[in-house]
Amino acid sequence: MPKPVIFCVIGTRPEAIKMAPVVLELRRYSELAETTLISTGQHDEILLAALATFGLKPDADLGIMRHGQTLAQVTTRALDGIAALISDSKPNLVIGQGDTTTTFVAALAAFYSSVPFAHVEAGLRTDSIQNPFPEEFNRRVAGLVAKLHFPPTSWAKENLLKEGKDPLTVFVTGNTGIDAVLEAAENTRTPWFPNHAGRVLLLTTHRRENWGEPQRRIAEAALTLVNQFPDTLLVVPMHPNPQVRDLLTSILGGHDRIELIEPPEYPNFVKLMQRCTLILSDSGGVQEEAPAFGLPVLVLRDTTERPEGVHAGTAKLVGTDRDRIVEEGRRLLGDGDAYRAMAQAVSPYGDGHASARVRYRVFEFLGLDTPDVPDWN
Repeated sequence: MPKPVIFCVIGTRPEAIKMAPVVLELRRYSELAETTLISTGQHDEILLAALATFGLKPDADLGIMRHGQTLAQVTTRALDGIAALISDSKPNLVIGQGDTTTTFVAALAAFYSSVPFAHVEAGLRTDSIQNPFPEEFNRRVAGLVAKLHFPPTSWAKENLLKEGKDPLTVFVTGNTGIDAVLEAAENTRTPWFPNHAGRVLLLTTHRRENWGEPQRRIAEAALTLVNQFPDTLLVVPMHPNPQVRDLLTSILGGHDRIELIEPPEYPNFVKLMQRCTLILSDSGGVQEEAPAFGLPVLVLRDTTERPEGVHAGTAKLVGTDRDRIVEEGRRLLGDGDAYRAMAQAVSPYGDGHASARVRYRVFEFLGLDTPDVPDWN
């Protein structure tokens, strides 16, 4: 009897990082199933670098990236490519991660081909399908067709159950991103800014809903904080999108305590986070990863699909209002008690064994037995 075939589909660096531990875990049992890693080829260079951290590369790369392409073009190109691979290889299961267009398309292609779909990091929700755009739509649609749901937290599980998902298909695993970040931290030794004795602030901003005027306010707030705290160094990894780069450079470029850098390879980004005192970010992944190192995060969004961190006290929603960002940043940088309250809060996002739980339930779904039963506590 032939081994079952599992497709793991990614398209961006965050997906690559969070899917990598799942792929590695599934491939530990290669005698039981064949695991194929597929990339749609968006932001190809940084995606491949992220995968290389884990000794991985795509088995198939659709190469859909085009300069200036629209969401509709990304969707149709990815859908055509994934559907063709499904038709050729006839996988027994397709796995997608998170809330990207790639995940939405992988779910749709699997649905069209009557192939079961499994959703890693399922159940994240905001109150509006427009916010964040288009991520909220993407994950809701993926959840409509998924046969297996892997929410990272109990809150995410409750969202799925409220939507009527079968409880027998919903399994809390923790977040696979924590698996990835802990491994990278342990295996990387590169120091950041060894000659800077003061504090380091990290700013990451790239989300589509923040392009334009919101990003301008974010950059101005970050500049204000650096100027108000002379011991601080601000580091800004620059997203590849020219619209984001040009605006950030126009406001933050040329300052002697601001470093505008190319996006570091993933293990070096992890070490950069560890070097930091405070993070300002609109990234969902950073909201999850930073608490693993006791780092407060000011979330540059009006809503978050990761409220567990806000409730636990590891993150705080500040939106994109310049004065609000400055106020909260000044409070954390100037008030030791306020800083320690966030830094010492317990991360709600997992223990580093999420991928083993995903593997166990995937093999159970496919009728495969593995001797290694993970801890579900």
